[in-house]
Amino acid sequence: MSVDVKYRTSATAHGGRDGESRTDDGALAVKLAVPKEMGGPGGGNNPEQLFAAGYAACFLGAMKFVASQNKDGPQVPPDAAVQSVVGIGPRSEGGFGLDIELKVTLPGVSHEQAEALVEKAHQVCPYSNATRGNVPVRLSVA
Repeated sequence: MSVDVKYRTSATAHGGRDGESRTDDGALAVKLAVPKEMGGPGGGNNPEQLFAAGYAACFLGAMKFVASQNKDGPQVPPDAAVQSVVGIGPRSEGGFGLDIELKVTLPGVSHEQAEALVEKAHQVCPYSNATRGNVPVRLSVA
């Protein structure tokens, strides 16, 4: 599968999970720390938080894109929200894996229409496409 890249960015990490990571353009810089739940000190961000924030924003963007393609269908209201819950833990096959749940809120959109919009967005979202078949992603509509 080829991708017609329209935007590219890069980030560099030092120190792993207890170091720092920053985009090469300097727009984002975060101190990283292993969460207390994983035996670390906490007190900083971790890759799962960054992934959750990115996936939530990207998925909401995918919903807006899908809605814009169907002018007669429901549109994404300004107060729509996507909560991305990302878990990490050991895999039965060895190594570590992720577990993801996307909780979508679309005020003013019927539950049936919201579910259809969320499913279509899940087909076009680049994060969903990257995780499909590799990471369990559960979708829910409030």
